[in-house]
Amino acid sequence: MLIDTYGRVATDLRVSLTDRCNLRCTYCMPEEGLQWLAKPDLLTDDEIVRLIRIAVTDLGVTEVRFTGGEPLLRPGLVGIVERCAALTPRPKMSLTTNGIGLKRTAAALRDAGLDRVNVSLDTLRPDVFKTLTRRDRHHDVLEGLAAARDAGLTPVKVNSVLMPGLNDDEAPDLLAWAVAHDYELRFIEQMPLDAQHGWKRDGMITAEDILASLRTRFTLTPEEEAGEERGSAPAERWLVGGGPHRVGVIASVTRPFCRACDRTRLTADGQIRTCLFAREETDLRATLRSDAADEEVAEIWRKAMWGKKAGSGLDDPSFLQPDRPMSAIGG
Repeated sequence: MLIDTYGRVATDLRVSLTDRCNLRCTYCMPEEGLQWLAKPDLLTDDEIVRLIRIAVTDLGVTEVRFTGGEPLLRPGLVGIVERCAALTPRPKMSLTTNGIGLKRTAAALRDAGLDRVNVSLDTLRPDVFKTLTRRDRHHDVLEGLAAARDAGLTPVKVNSVLMPGLNDDEAPDLLAWAVAHDYELRFIEQMPLDAQHGWKRDGMITAEDILASLRTRFTLTPEEEAGEERGSAPAERWLVGGGPHRVGVIASVTRPFCRACDRTRLTADGQIRTCLFAREETDLRATLRSDAADEEVAEIWRKAMWGKKAGSGLDDPSFLQPDRPMSAIGG
């Protein structure tokens, strides 16, 4: 079991498969990209599967989310999913992706055992998409979303970040589109994860801003009023027009959910992070490559989680961005 001193138990493992990405989103990385990790620094497919096996069989992890960078750029992705689906107990498996390439891989990922996907899409306007991502790939993302839905990787969740002066007026349109296409939309407050440290708390689009905008067109009912509990989920969710469709808001900055956090994170280069915003990491890659036994690896992981802090620090106005960008950590 991965328990910390505050009694939280980590059952959700986020696995970054690569730091590389084929977009250059303004809130994540500079236009020229980053200094990518060297191949020898990355975990191999066998190392990733071994660590997931240890997490599932020895440490109580029940859910695995594959992230990046962009995980679809990992050549061995389908094989990794297939091998993890064969574990006993079998973890629930999902993937967070920008959707580019999902059209050609959705069916293979489903057949390998993937349960569902989260796709990032911040705008319905191709020109705004190009401005935000510095790439003209809007149509590819829409096709990827449709392919995931048709392959049965459901519920297909769409993650959107609203940026001042770019797409901050699109919340109602995004929700109407998601309802029409049977996607579950989740808005995420912009977080300080950009490598160029351009994030500013002042002027960010908050959860309250998003909800106020949505309510100009939709009736929203909190799930709690419908008798459903949020649990450890990061998103607060509302029924749209009485249901069955839902919309979520992840208010990481203005309403942190640290007290219910059940996550542990594995970076693409084999570091354990107890929080997305942690400044400390615990190296598992070196332990793996020293021919350590599974129990030794598991014990190091347990000790890392025992030291998890109470919160992320995002609710502190003086918060400084972490040294590593999101592409190296995994969202």
